[in-house]
Amino acid sequence: MKKLTALVLAIAAFAVAACNTVQGIGKDIEKGGEAIQKSAK
Repeated sequence: MKKLTALVLAIAAFAVAACNTVQGIGKDIEKGGEAIQKSAK
């Protein structure tokens, strides 16, 4: 039972880390797009 709980917690931690990483990439892409828009004006 303890091993199952540890496994579930580890999977949850990786899932949260992956979401944060994807969100960070999205923000970087958004900032890049804003810079392109500013230079195009």
